[in-house]
Amino acid sequence: MNELPQQLVNGLLLGSMYGLVAIGYTMVYGIVQLINFAHGEIFMLGGFGAITVYLYVLPDGTTLWVALPLMLIGGIIVAVLAAVGAERLAYRPLRTAPRLAPLITAIGLSLALQQAVWAWYPDAKESVNFPQIKGGPFEIGNVTIQTGDIFLLVAAPISMAVLAYFVMKTRTGRGMQATAQDPDTAKLMGINTDRIIVVAFALGAAFAAVGAVAYGLKYGQVQFRMGFILGLKAFTAAVLGGIGNIYGAMLGGVVLGLAEALSTAYIAEIPGMEQFGSQSWANVWAFVLLILVLLFRPQGLLGERVADRA
Repeated sequence: MNELPQQLVNGLLLGSMYGLVAIGYTMVYGIVQLINFAHGEIFMLGGFGAITVYLYVLPDGTTLWVALPLMLIGGIIVAVLAAVGAERLAYRPLRTAPRLAPLITAIGLSLALQQAVWAWYPDAKESVNFPQIKGGPFEIGNVTIQTGDIFLLVAAPISMAVLAYFVMKTRTGRGMQATAQDPDTAKLMGINTDRIIVVAFALGAAFAAVGAVAYGLKYGQVQFRMGFILGLKAFTAAVLGGIGNIYGAMLGGVVLGLAEALSTAYIAEIPGMEQFGSQSWANVWAFVLLILVLLFRPQGLLGERVADRA
């Protein structure tokens, strides 16, 4: 029980990162009913965009406190350009095609983006070191917060607050809600649905890039395969919270992160269950949680927000 506060904080931090990436899945699905399985690679591109700025754009010796905002901007630009390009060149021509076609396209795009990054960064097969914030860790009672998690602690709530304001208070945000509810009627009301869809892809990519920078600061590295498993977990978080529900995406991420942290911490303490509490089993428990939610509450924790367009 003495470890419980620490594990709760670990789960909250991990879940916040999942939630930032899950927002992209749920926004795109809510508007165009597309499962963008390439979104994990958009997350990965955000991380490599940030490290590219640090290695090749900024002068040597630039302090991380100065470099970090520029790295974040660079990561967001790269991720947004990739996501908007994918929507324009890969998904838009298939918008009226059977749903299997864009799904297969997303999987192919995912593999293509992985190989493109590997070709640009041959050393990415192993990993590329990410700059770290010096100092720390910081002790708050029985809880230890690593220095690399400070960015996530600040960025996650700010990102959610900005997104909530954008969706609820701006004209474009209301247009997104209308398009998600009924795109045909939204067109008749004068809403440019193509523009709204591009905005959804761009916003999801921007939040994924924030999550990628947080990942690099937390783990000290990025690699070209890092978007695969994390993308699957983020999609799991989106389903847990309720696909199409942006608040559900963050809630699902937090629930998933807590489940992983608590399972790896406490299952290993059960006699004979030590192997099931290893980090490699954390992925298994994440998908076990998904199966349980789908069995007992298939609409997700907060419910789906997707119109029936059958």
